[in-house]
Amino acid sequence: MAELKLPTETVELPSKGLLYPEDNILSSGKIEMSYMTAKHEDILTNQSYIQKGVVLDKLMQALIVSPVNYDDLIVGDKNAIMVAARILGYGGNYTFTYNGEEHTVDLTQIENKPLDESLFTKGVNEFSYTLPTTNTSITFKILSHKDERDIERELEGLKKINKEATPELTTRLKYIITSVDGDREKKTIREFVDNYLLARDSRALRDYIRKVQPDVDLTFFPNGSNSRVNIPVGIEFFWPEFGDSTPNT
Repeated sequence: MAELKLPTETVELPSKGLLYPEDNILSSGKIEMSYMTAKHEDILTNQSYIQKGVVLDKLMQALIVSPVNYDDLIVGDKNAIMVAARILGYGGNYTFTYNGEEHTVDLTQIENKPLDESLFTKGVNEFSYTLPTTNTSITFKILSHKDERDIERELEGLKKINKEATPELTTRLKYIITSVDGDREKKTIREFVDNYLLARDSRALRDYIRKVQPDVDLTFFPNGSNSRVNIPVGIEFFWPEFGDSTPNT
């Protein structure tokens, strides 16, 4: 039998690699991914992964060929990898239901969000911002996969202490903000978020982060609408019929 080789494709990252240190392979701004195989489909039906909420991450890790540390990936770059995985596995057409109507989008036409490279210092994941109401100077970072996992663990711990507690917004901000008026102490940052960060400043900061953050444009125009809405993404992104039964064979 002739030697078989699994085909691969190069995926351009929305961040262009600007947020990763130069000694990190992700600084190249691209990664290599393999096409999805039947064995990869087993990951999508792994009940343990599904219950733990890690099934898509496990799939992405299995498909990435480049020797990257998955924890280092920022969320926007992970989204680009997920879209690429869907295209390489099942093609570009994605059909889903929104507001009771069926829609089909061509994932191959999805583009990365525009990136203002003048705001980036190559190899440094940190940005400066002055809160508009209090004029407090802060720095912040774009969250990585590891940061997201740490936030989830902290929120789970808080729920064990108080089941009614849902401090997701403030917890995320404590990981996003890296300094307050030049002070990088975690205790200072947490106290600032809990006691001194005004709601209007919090919203302004989140709006600015959305403008800066590299990502793919996972939105579409519903029929007859002038406003974009998010394309639904989950296990169904790979198998639309997943919610009803196991994937068709």
